Amino acid sequence: MILTSMRNVVFGYGNEPVIHNLSLDIHTGQFVGITGPNGAAKTTLLKLMLGLLKPWSGTVALYREADGRRPVIGYVPQQVASFNNGFPSKVIELVRSGCYSRLGLFRRFSAEQEAIVERSLRQVNMWEFRNRRIGELSGGQKQRICIARALAQEPRVLVLDEPASGMDLESRTGLYRLMRHYVSSHDRTVIMVTHGLEESRSYLDTLISLERKESGDWKCLITNSCSAHFGQEA
Repeated sequence: MILTSMRNVVFGYGNEPVIHNLSLDIHTGQFVGITGPNGAAKTTLLKLMLGLLKPWSGTVALYREADGRRPVIGYVPQQVASFNNGFPSKVIELVRSGCYSRLGLFRRFSAEQEAIVERSLRQVNMWEFRNRRIGELSGGQKQRICIARALAQEPRVLVLDEPASGMDLESRTGLYRLMRHYVSSHDRTVIMVTHGLEESRSYLDTLISLERKESGDWKCLITNSCSAHFGQEA
């Protein structure tokens, strides 16, 4: 099933297009990586896929559930973990907030929701830090609890923009393994912007590479685990 379909999309900032005439499909149940050098509009492409930006021209269609609603999307933006040292909330409070959309007016947690929060923190190896102040954590630890908050939403689609920033090698590898498990065992979709291609490539189903052509425009190359490269203009 197609999660998002882009056809002849053009988008830019000011008067300058950064995405030009791009067409591609992202399928559900895959671990998708987006890579490219700085300035390659990776985050812009991500936001267009999710409908967070409206294209200048062309169309972007996002699949809907059987009841017509948009799928639940967990989104961890780039550098979301840049809390200052005085940030007052505890780790567990932040991760609990990922459940708020499913709670009633008084936000009363059930045992089931507490179990979701615990599981999400354990999945990123941060359960033992649950009562620590967020501002006391390292950059990599802050990144992990932001991912835990997204997991607590129990999303159908998990979108991560440079999620491994600030993590050590062991944590990065653990993240890629977790996302691979999340896709393969729970029929979810993960879309991840990354610079760490050498580390993450073996876990991905599909890789979208943005590369600059000699003309100065960007070319989008898509590699599937079962196919060769083919080109799209971006």
